[in-house]
Amino acid sequence: MPAGSRDLPTEEAVELLSLARELTQRELAPRAARAESDAAFPRDLFRLIGRSGLLGLPYPEEFGGGAQPYEVYLQVLEEFGSAWSSVGVGASVHVLSCFPLATFGSPAQRERWLPDMIGGELLGAYCLSEPHAGSDPAAMRTWARRSGTDYVLNGTKAWTTHGGIADFYTVMARTGEGRGDISCFLVPADSPGLLADPPEHKMGLMGSPTTNVTFDDVRVSEDRLIGTEGQGLKIALAALDAGRLGISAVATGLAQGALDVAVSYAQQREAFGSAIIEHQGLAFLLADMAAAVTSARATYLAAARLKDRGTAYSTEASIAKLVATDNTMKVTTDAVQVLGGNGYTRDYPVERYMREAKVMQIFEGTNQIQRMVIGRALARSH
Repeated sequence: MPAGSRDLPTEEAVELLSLARELTQRELAPRAARAESDAAFPRDLFRLIGRSGLLGLPYPEEFGGGAQPYEVYLQVLEEFGSAWSSVGVGASVHVLSCFPLATFGSPAQRERWLPDMIGGELLGAYCLSEPHAGSDPAAMRTWARRSGTDYVLNGTKAWTTHGGIADFYTVMARTGEGRGDISCFLVPADSPGLLADPPEHKMGLMGSPTTNVTFDDVRVSEDRLIGTEGQGLKIALAALDAGRLGISAVATGLAQGALDVAVSYAQQREAFGSAIIEHQGLAFLLADMAAAVTSARATYLAAARLKDRGTAYSTEASIAKLVATDNTMKVTTDAVQVLGGNGYTRDYPVERYMREAKVMQIFEGTNQIQRMVIGRALARSH
């Protein structure tokens, strides 16, 4: 079921999703296959999406945001993900990069930087993971040490989406000796000593560069500290909860796109005198795919509504990320099966969808980490 056929809370939300669909069909879908093949990052699309008001949907109107509920914003991400996962993931990561400033920044900081960030003029990257630490942010080794009225950053961040092309980096760095003594900084991309490695050679999402980013005596002024010293881990964990919902939505869109291709193919392809969708074995497979997409969507929207009400949703965000991305891996794999030999070629997009689905189970915390989060929450509840 396409994203726009679902109930939305307001007429404005319906119009925003209609705009997202129009942009997706007109601008994203025609370019996706070639750009992924060429590993070409569509920087112009992020400016277009930002100027259309779709990058700032969950943020305040006073800074150019849309002041929309998270459930609306996530459905826009799903729309992007249905045609081009690199754009959906990139939009989610950019909004995640804005989250610390928008949520924990001072009024002066937000007024100075947030409008251009959520307006798409500045592209963000989020620097939390490190080569040795994986999914354990408290084990980070990147340091920010005081030097007069500045901080000097040293260390390396891994798996940075938009590394090397971002205009700013939201960076978590240690400012004290304890495991939790972490702080958050907004670092300009042109800072001396900031260097991005060449992009990783990945299985999928080639249109979205992923790099290590090194900070070698990178000096930032104290007014680029977001929140207070030592508040960084709290900021990072809050941002991850929101980011997991973003990935859940993009993954659901990817699964929807794969389902749409599979259904269309099965309606047109004939075997033994009838369309293959009329054969029970294939019809049941497609039915399971549709059930997986619908359940993933319901799960991320339920978590988003908790967030919109201001209630705790961390466990539900992990559940949504786990369910949506595991379902997407299965749906895209089954889509290849529906198309048979054609599905294994690049003449159809489902082989690309299948490759793109895998990383959804890995970033924003692996699905094994999500199971740990959920299990610990269950242990605390009894």
